[in-house]
Amino acid sequence: MRSGVLVRAPEGDFVIDTSPELRVQLLREQVACVHAAVFTHGHADHLFGLDDLRLFGYYLSRAIPLYADEITEVRIRQSFDYAFENKGPNNHPGATPQFEMRPIGRDSFDLLGLTLTPIPLWHGQLPVLGFRLGNVAFCTDVSRIPEESWPLLEGLDVLILDALREKPHPTHFSLSQALEVVSRVRPKQAWFTHISHTLEYEATNKLLPAGVELAYDGLRIPLSTTDLD
Repeated sequence: MRSGVLVRAPEGDFVIDTSPELRVQLLREQVACVHAAVFTHGHADHLFGLDDLRLFGYYLSRAIPLYADEITEVRIRQSFDYAFENKGPNNHPGATPQFEMRPIGRDSFDLLGLTLTPIPLWHGQLPVLGFRLGNVAFCTDVSRIPEESWPLLEGLDVLILDALREKPHPTHFSLSQALEVVSRVRPKQAWFTHISHTLEYEATNKLLPAGVELAYDGLRIPLSTTDLD
C-alpha cells in the first residue's frame, strides 16, 4: 500500500499523510480514532485518503486539525473544496468533513504530547517536508536533502527514507542514493520506504548492509512509549 505513518502519541493518534488506502490501513490496525493529520506534501498518493478522516470529526464533534505547508494547504483546499466551502447537496451531520488548517513553518511544534520537527527536503523541483519525532525521522518522497537539513538528521535511532528503485529517478532517491544518505547520517537502523515493485523484497534485503532493511505494511517502530506504525 502507499506510504504513510500512524503515530500513537500520548494524547491521541495522528497520521502523517493520508494515502488512498487509508481506510483499509486504519481498519487493518484497528485504529479507533485519528485526532490530527500532518502532511509531507500534496501529491495524490499522500493526500487522497483525506475524506476518510470525516467520521472522526463527527465522533469528536470538532474539526480535525491538518498540519501542512503553504503549497500543500492550497492543494488540500482545491482537492477537497467541499470540506471548506460547504458545497454539495448533503448537509446532515457527518456528511461534510470538518477540517481546520494549521500552517507548518520551519519551527518545531507540539502535537498530542509529542514534538515534531519539520525537515525541509526536495522532491524533484517540489519543496516537501520530512519530520523528526525524538530520534526517529520520516523522510519519504525525497530526491535531495539541502545542506541546512542534514543537522536535523544527526543522532538518529531510526531513519525512514525514500528508496524507490535501483534505476535513478528524477524525484526519488534510488537505492544506491539512499544508501549514501544512510552512510552519512549513520542511524542505528534505517528502513527504506516508498519502494517500487522492481525491488523484490527478500532478494533486496539480502543485499543491504546490517541495520538497513526494506519497510513493509504494518511495520511498528518504538518511539519512546509509543509506536510509529
